[in-house]
Amino acid sequence: MNNCDCNDMKQEEMLCKIKEYQFSIIELALYLDTHPEDEKALCLHRNYANILKDLMDKYQKVYGPLTINYPCNKWRWLEEPWPWERRSDC
Repeated sequence: MNNCDCNDMKQEEMLCKIKEYQFSIIELALYLDTHPEDEKALCLHRNYANILKDLMDKYQKVYGPLTINYPCNKWRWLEEPWPWERRSDC
């Protein structure tokens, strides 16, 4: 995974990238539990976490919240389709 240019991505592509980075971050965290001194893994974890944060922020500004923790001006959970009903091929 490299830095992604999410400005040209569609909604499903962005969701797939978000899931990929979330998975990678979790796997790296599990690895770091047993290898806490691995500088390369620490750097990769930090890099992916920053990319994920940026990607999620951009997604949520356009398509609405991914979690209940995202601040918004309007309670968009009531809009259809509901977040878990949105189609994703990932």
